[in-house]
Amino acid sequence: MNQERACSACRKNLVPRERGSEPAPPGEETLSNLDLIERICLTTTETDPLALACTIMRHPQISLHGPEHHFLVPAVLLAAYYNHRGSPEKKEPALRQARKRAEAVQPAFCGTHGTCGAAIGTGIFMSLITHSGPLKKEEWSLSNQMTARSLTAIAVSGGPRCCKRDSWLAIGEAVKFLAEKCGIRLPVTEHIACEYATVSSDCTGYECPFYPGEESGPRPPSV
Repeated sequence: MNQERACSACRKNLVPRERGSEPAPPGEETLSNLDLIERICLTTTETDPLALACTIMRHPQISLHGPEHHFLVPAVLLAAYYNHRGSPEKKEPALRQARKRAEAVQPAFCGTHGTCGAAIGTGIFMSLITHSGPLKKEEWSLSNQMTARSLTAIAVSGGPRCCKRDSWLAIGEAVKFLAEKCGIRLPVTEHIACEYATVSSDCTGYECPFYPGEESGPRPPSV
């Protein structure tokens, strides 16, 4: 996605970190943010969706806050799910459909429509793996339960919005929901220490479950 098209609510925090000036790796110079997410998820063998999300978030092209997170959430879940299930060939059509659906979720949706794009992303994920539709029964219910579970976790964490926090919360809820309802247990990062607390002007500090405390400098999540 062209960064100039990002909403004014998110634009002030586009890549405000020291790594933001790093050149993109060869072959990725002209990729949009959504193209980048899709390419990484197509080619990765990672089965931990939180670890994959962190890898993508560290890319210098990805915004600190922005609507690309609406696609990032279902994309990493789909990639990890199909890799874990031994069906990587199913990733491409699922990712394309997830991207199409996620693009319909507009920037700043969380502040204007009472629902977060990261939570919707988990519903997109569940709807795709269960082949849900408006006339399905159990599949329809599971997809909406998934969104509700993620949205509750995000809402309880409180504002202001943080696309990193909300994405991590949504992915974590999706992993738990998948285990509870489908019996599928994805490996997951046990703890995330946020690498962005010092560069986010909206960081809530110790109110955030991912706040790294008094530690200085970025730190990768412990696995």
